[in-house]
Amino acid sequence: QVQLQESGPGLLKPSQTLALTCTISGASITTNDYYWSWIRQAPGKGLEWMGAIGNDGSTNYNPSLASRISISRDNAKNAVYLRMTDLTPDDTAVYYCNADGLSGGLGTFWGQGTQVTVLS
Repeated sequence: QVQLQESGPGLLKPSQTLALTCTISGASITTNDYYWSWIRQAPGKGLEWMGAIGNDGSTNYNPSLASRISISRDNAKNAVYLRMTDLTPDDTAVYYCNADGLSGGLGTFWGQGTQVTVLS
């Protein structure tokens, strides 16, 4: 079983930088089994894919957010990180870490999500 746990500050001010951690157990981020994404859902909105990192550390970002976000990892800690600058109240959302299996039978796994509120 793959388990993902998001952590980080839940309350921030406009212009600050968001830094979240996704701690992973049950799978290694350095093997070619899963694609690791950050996804968020703002109040009253649908899920928005933000970006992802592969087993080799390569990244891909949603073009609407690419100028502000960076996804990285720590292989020793088996963790994936999200950094997003220049926060506004529109960034208020529940933020999820997601693992998408690249082979049959691996499945898809979600963290429980963490609430991030940017003050207005």
